Amino acid sequence: MFIGYDNLYIEFLYYFNVERDYFECHEVMEELWMEEGRNPLHQGLLQIAVALYHHRNGNVGGAIKLFNQGIEKLQFYPKMTMGIDLGKLLADSEAYLTKLEQIDEKPFDFYDLDIAIVHSELAAMVEELKQFPPVKED
Repeated sequence: MFIGYDNLYIEFLYYFNVERDYFECHEVMEELWMEEGRNPLHQGLLQIAVALYHHRNGNVGGAIKLFNQGIEKLQFYPKMTMGIDLGKLLADSEAYLTKLEQIDEKPFDFYDLDIAIVHSELAAMVEELKQFPPVKED
């Protein structure tokens, strides 16, 4: 059975996993979030991306806040949701948050997270964007 995925969702996964452009993740997911009636799942994914954006830019407090908010929204969804392994993303986000909360005692360098794509058609759509990247809006 094929599940249709919004182009903005596919772009979000591309920017998250391939480009590592968390600002652009925010831009495309916020648009989808608003179009889809402010779905908490979309908002939670957006918040995880923004948390990484903040940490990369040295805003540890902002990263902690956004990880907490994103985890809170995502924790009630099934582990396999919308073609991704949400359970793995949650576990990875919780581990990241724990490290951030202890950063003064145990400093660590920024690192990216991955969203594991478990639906083959969705993975193929994200792969296709590697050949034909989306055009960022100004």
